Amino acid sequence: MPAILDHLSTLSSAEQFFAALDVAFDPQVLAVNRLHVLKGFHDRLDLTAVEAMDDTQARAACQAALGAAYAAHAGGKGEKNFKVFERAKQAFVPLSHLTF
Repeated sequence: MPAILDHLSTLSSAEQFFAALDVAFDPQVLAVNRLHVLKGFHDRLDLTAVEAMDDTQARAACQAALGAAYAAHAGGKGEKNFKVFERAKQAFVPLSHLTF
């Protein structure tokens, strides 16, 4: 297993992931989107492929995945990737059902 994966498994904050992988970020963007960025990083990272890479390749793959996840949300138009957003349904109440 590449050393970078061992190191990443010890981290607990989004900022630590960005620092460990030397990926630049805007703290304000990360403050609003941290969970979506980290979930996007996880979804983009092919862990099976990364585990078979050497340290240099694994680090580059992790940097690319984190950078892509961050870029998807940096413009404020990133997708919401949690089930709660997928299941959200819009409720409709017709005016005729309102009582005053």
